Amino acid sequence: MANVGYIRVSTQEQNLKRQEEALAFCDKFFEEKISGKNMERPELKKMLAYVREGDTVWVSDFSRLSRSLRDLLSIVHDLTERKVNFASKHENIDTSTPQGQLQLAVFGACYQFQREMQRQSQREGIDIALAENKPYGRPKAEITEKLRKVYPIWKSDEITAREAMHRCKMKPNTFYKLVKLLDAEYERKGIPMFDKEALE
Repeated sequence: MANVGYIRVSTQEQNLKRQEEALAFCDKFFEEKISGKNMERPELKKMLAYVREGDTVWVSDFSRLSRSLRDLLSIVHDLTERKVNFASKHENIDTSTPQGQLQLAVFGACYQFQREMQRQSQREGIDIALAENKPYGRPKAEITEKLRKVYPIWKSDEITAREAMHRCKMKPNTFYKLVKLLDAEYERKGIPMFDKEALE
């Protein structure tokens, strides 16, 4: 049974020493300099693959493992399913003890309650919007007159896609989504996409 330390800072300029000192008792360390919002962390993956039943994963505080409570609980749940303990120095939580298990359960319950309250608030907002005949959700992107004018110029390779987006004041996702709609529209009309005059 090993004590495995996971140490993380967000930027290359930050120092790992404080965490190394706090977890000096650990048998093995996994260290990296990367944002905690990113779940695609190489050393985190290596650590999760390394630990075995009976081991304990140690962090100096919760935020080292994840900036998101959802992701934190997901990681700890995975460890618990594999009978690997989790402990945090700052929060004084150790899931190998009944007290630690209870504390983590409270965290999970609070998170679930918060999520349910958000869902309820969203449902109430939708119900009110429907009752008042108001739109809800993201506004639907529509083909603009500007795009209709720029589309044939872009299709004839007179300008780049970047320039077309700039003229239409659209982000790439919106631009290409609406371009597909225009492609389908002209295809239904039997207009060759390379025929600039027909497109105009």
